[in-house]
Amino acid sequence: MIVVKVGGGKDLNIDAVVADIAALRAAGTELLLVHGGAETTNEVAAALGHPPEFVTSESGFVSRRTDRRTLEIFEMVYCGQLNKMWVEKLQTAGVNAVGLSGLDGRIFEGTRKDTLRIRVDGKRMVLRDDWTGTVERINTPLLKLLLDGGYFPVLTPPASSDKGEAINVDGDPRRRHGGRCVQRRGAGHPQQRARSAARLPG
Repeated sequence: MIVVKVGGGKDLNIDAVVADIAALRAAGTELLLVHGGAETTNEVAAALGHPPEFVTSESGFVSRRTDRRTLEIFEMVYCGQLNKMWVEKLQTAGVNAVGLSGLDGRIFEGTRKDTLRIRVDGKRMVLRDDWTGTVERINTPLLKLLLDGGYFPVLTPPASSDKGEAINVDGDPRRRHGGRCVQRRGAGHPQQRARSAARLPG
């Protein structure tokens, strides 16, 4: 199986990706799509008066700070605007797409990091209102059910925590989620991509 992994950059040729997916599906290739959307999320968050904030962990990793309001905006853009944009374009190209977040059916599941240790101006701090995590499990039976039924899954963060909470996993959801989906469906190397990938950033 091929996982098509796309980000949310404005230079992405969405129509070309959709055309390639439609062609591959028509040829009988099994595949699914995992998409991001950080750039659009940043723009919407700023327009809503809640601009993105980035923090540096003790290990030096820079990530988006995800308080509850940021998570709500994240869901609105990823699960709403962008996911349904992909579904609409694929449907008009003859692909029976089903758009789902990792929260739906716990497709992506992991542990919430309810505290985050960061450094600010050399000082150690602990953020307690944090809604991030790492994907540890994939609900492959649900994905198999969709694929075997002739549907094309269009997947996006957020994921579900082990308690059912939404968690932001946008550090690089395309690689983490996509690779796991391929491996657990019994396919080849997790970096396998559709030919559309030659046009994708990153």
